[in-house]
Amino acid sequence: MTVICDSSVLIALSSIDMLNLLQNICKNENLFIPKAVWNEVVIEGKDRPGALEVAASGWIKVKEVKNQWIVKILVTQLDYGEAEVIALALEMGAGLVLLDEKEARELASKLGLKVLGTVGLLIWAKKEGLIDNLKVYLDALQMKGGFRVSQQLYKQVLKEVNEEE
Repeated sequence: MTVICDSSVLIALSSIDMLNLLQNICKNENLFIPKAVWNEVVIEGKDRPGALEVAASGWIKVKEVKNQWIVKILVTQLDYGEAEVIALALEMGAGLVLLDEKEARELASKLGLKVLGTVGLLIWAKKEGLIDNLKVYLDALQMKGGFRVSQQLYKQVLKEVNEEE
């Protein structure tokens, strides 16, 4: 399955040492990121979580978006990285797009793409038996990664995987 990923997911998972979850969801195939995401995570974010992990991974591949016209249209509503992620996903016929930003997720869904975010990946990992305790990772995301999860979503997610408080 072709998977395209945005910077926020790479950074969030790296901040809790769980970037390897992406290898599992890709079934050990390559994960693709557009150049804008590479630049945001590795070049501009060189001293932040994700930079070294993404740069050192042999399974995260940078792919250039060919149809810049779509990017120009999408960038009127999204940031450049998200626009390139959606454009690349459409070009490659991606089976899954990994995005956290609400507007980007909604737009990608409207364009017929299957979308999952960081929290969704953690839920999937829990259901697949790749992690034992989702609460630990949600808490780490918020503490270490500065990731925002509303109390309502937090409770809903834990209930979904039978980890109610």
